[in-house]
Amino acid sequence: MVLAGVRVIEIGQLIAGPFCAKTLADFGADVIKIEPPGLGDPLRKWRLLKDGTSVWWQVQSRNKRSITLDLRDPECQDIVRSLIVDADVLIENFKPGTLESWGLGWPELSAINRALIMLRVSGFGQDGPYRNQPGFGVIGEAMGGLRHLTGEPGRLPVRTGISIGDTIAALHGVIGVLLALYHRKVNGGHGQVVDVALYESVFNCMESLLPEFSVFGAIREASGSALPGIAPSSAYPCSDGTVLVAGNGDSIFKRLMKLTGRDDLGGREDLASNEGRVKNVAEIDAAIGLWAANKTVADALALLLKAQVPASRIYTAKDIFEDPQYRARGMIQRMATRDGYELDVPGIVPKLSETPGAIRSPAPRLGENTAEVLDSCGVSLERQKGLAARKAI
Repeated sequence: MVLAGVRVIEIGQLIAGPFCAKTLADFGADVIKIEPPGLGDPLRKWRLLKDGTSVWWQVQSRNKRSITLDLRDPECQDIVRSLIVDADVLIENFKPGTLESWGLGWPELSAINRALIMLRVSGFGQDGPYRNQPGFGVIGEAMGGLRHLTGEPGRLPVRTGISIGDTIAALHGVIGVLLALYHRKVNGGHGQVVDVALYESVFNCMESLLPEFSVFGAIREASGSALPGIAPSSAYPCSDGTVLVAGNGDSIFKRLMKLTGRDDLGGREDLASNEGRVKNVAEIDAAIGLWAANKTVADALALLLKAQVPASRIYTAKDIFEDPQYRARGMIQRMATRDGYELDVPGIVPKLSETPGAIRSPAPRLGENTAEVLDSCGVSLERQKGLAARKAI
């Protein structure tokens, strides 16, 4: 696997840091997850539980090994330093300054291992006036500009229903780690810090938001199911549900208008390009909406597919589970858990033709690999018994 031989130490919890580590683990990295003794990562108890453990945990921590260390304990801090000697990457998503308070900051760890890459995910980054403020993904979504654009115009902004800000930050973290690994290998460079802020990661995905304000003073607002400035692209009610239609390509628009019986709109010169369609989007949406209103979602989708117009129903988990495209692409995989039951989990993304990722092992029980990892870095059995006695592991 492409990241086989890369050792990652994960000192983080919940979503952003662990999702980044999960992605690296899917492609072969050896991820050692350090959890606090006792309850472990709080994600183990988030949302729906099966046999006392979150099913979300089974996805987020697959392909990882778990050890328990009380990082406030000086001896456990020494163990982390021992692990860093052979590590390629350290991932942490604590509030800035936390690792420094434990003697595990960048100066200390890079002195131990000059090749170390340290990914630091936080709400606002490692510097700046907001550095010490607490920040979760939802705060990053708000400050990054995303939350202002969600929902219906004039109503309270809504969230996406998942912690999208954390996941966006995690993926930026993956990019940063891979860039740093490339620099180290190809350019003969040393390790470095990868500093990922939640709000910056969200902001990086905000397309034309800032340039439009800079040039025109335009403040983009929430637009419901439509995509402002691109037409037609919206959701349209059918007799038994809703269909999404993306008819914003010039030739696609003509085919769509022919399908809806509005060749007059398809042939209009002022609607031949997106600029003209945006100016007349209400008229276009009304025509599509009238066409869709008396059709079932299935009938509408069949007709749109025949006309080669991009469209979709609004998928639920059940729709995803039953969809043949997901199955054909290996995006739903059956996995056995350490607790003795099986469940379906998302497959591997992205797909590599020569070095594909894989689910190699289920999520670990809390501290399952503590002894083997401590053995490997020279912690004697006597020391391990002493640490266990005072509940430091």
